[in-house]
Amino acid sequence: MGNCCEAIVNVRKNTNVRVSLPAVCFVWQIAMVILFGVFIRYDDESDAHWEEFKAENNITSDIENDFYFRYPSFQDVHVMIFVGFGFLMTFLKRYSFGGVGFNFLIAAFGLQWALLMQGWFHALDPNTGKITIGVESLINADFCCAGSLIAYGAVLGKVSPVQTLVFTLFGVTLFAVEEYIILDLLHCRDAGGSMVIHAFGGYYGLAISWVLYRPKLKLSKQLNGSVYHSDLFAMIGTLFLWMFWPSFNSAITDHGAGQHRTAINTYIALASSVLTTVAISSASQKKGKLDMVHIQNATLAGGVAMGTAAEFMIMPYGALIVGFLTGIISTFGYLFITPFFEKYLKLQDTCGVHNLHALPGMLGGFTGAIVAAAATESVYSAQGLIDTFDFEDEFAGRSVGTQGGFQAAGTCVAIAFGLVGGALVGLILRIPIWGDPADDNCFDDEVYWEVPEEDEEGSIPPVLEYNNHMIEKHQDLSESNFSVEQS
Repeated sequence: MGNCCEAIVNVRKNTNVRVSLPAVCFVWQIAMVILFGVFIRYDDESDAHWEEFKAENNITSDIENDFYFRYPSFQDVHVMIFVGFGFLMTFLKRYSFGGVGFNFLIAAFGLQWALLMQGWFHALDPNTGKITIGVESLINADFCCAGSLIAYGAVLGKVSPVQTLVFTLFGVTLFAVEEYIILDLLHCRDAGGSMVIHAFGGYYGLAISWVLYRPKLKLSKQLNGSVYHSDLFAMIGTLFLWMFWPSFNSAITDHGAGQHRTAINTYIALASSVLTTVAISSASQKKGKLDMVHIQNATLAGGVAMGTAAEFMIMPYGALIVGFLTGIISTFGYLFITPFFEKYLKLQDTCGVHNLHALPGMLGGFTGAIVAAAATESVYSAQGLIDTFDFEDEFAGRSVGTQGGFQAAGTCVAIAFGLVGGALVGLILRIPIWGDPADDNCFDDEVYWEVPEEDEEGSIPPVLEYNNHMIEKHQDLSESNFSVEQS
């Protein structure tokens, strides 16, 4: 039996996606056109009837349009999704195209599907049957994509582009459902998404990776690592994420004190996590040298863990404590938990999303539950409690203790959706029709990308070599009219 399994594993897989990838892209994009035509319309603040809306609602200036409040935050979140997440995944020595390119593909498809899925749950007009969208819808769509991008980190280098689109389709769908349950039915507060984005996305990706376990992945071991320049590119992603994370957590909070407080708490927690990450990374090595993996990832854990509680009155020292602890926990995760998972649980987590997203997201959700349950009128004021926890309408009589319990329940719901949904999607992705690479062919851009050839010494061609990507791969460099002699 063992020999049969080994023989099956060693069979060369067909990675030709010339038919399947264009077919999926065209069919799904055409479906988006049709669904947008049927359901999506502009909201009152983006429609051409804005002037009438202004008059009816006693709005005196265009500056009161929500665009001018939300668009700066949208820009920051958008950069995080496409540049931050994309470049963070370029650390593999031969998979930078796949890291940033498939991140681009996932987000571009995911945001369209998210506008529909979130619209059906949150913005569907029962009278007209239409979904109205504005700038806040775009922010929420980017948030929804983030869950699938986090999941992609767990299977980076081990799946085909068609598989990325499939798990994005299901990931966005599951996200919309769990978000509706957590935010609407349970009435949890989770502005920065510790629960609905990070815990869900992290465990969703881990469950998929567990189901897609590759027993012979060690055959690609030589490519499952970084080189100097790939780590440097990944650090660019880290810095973009780190700088814009206060915007990410505060983007959809209520205008005023809540949004202001969220940005402050996130800013402080991020700074704290950097120092503890550096401390643990250095202490873990005999000569005190730093590991770039820790610096690229664990330094962001404070922002993840503050996603829920940042809106609350956790106080600046509380934010420092959260960042302090999550920096330590995340770094220890890379040192001990990831190797343990791979050895004993057969879970191969390429980017370590458990340590950056899943675990800090879970801790952030429970931190939010504790802070909510401990809220008092003397700290928040009576109106402050109502505004912060949205104790209005059917939730007007809810106590802070009850709110804390629901916050904890919401964290559990996010984890359950991630694990169960990821396992089911993983089973779908195991079907041998998606063009995924063989175990000895992972983490290599050559499988799905046209990769420019390097010269004999493996360095970049001469600086005046014109438009390197347009040169025929097998053309002799000496034939170029734009080359110069190297000194």
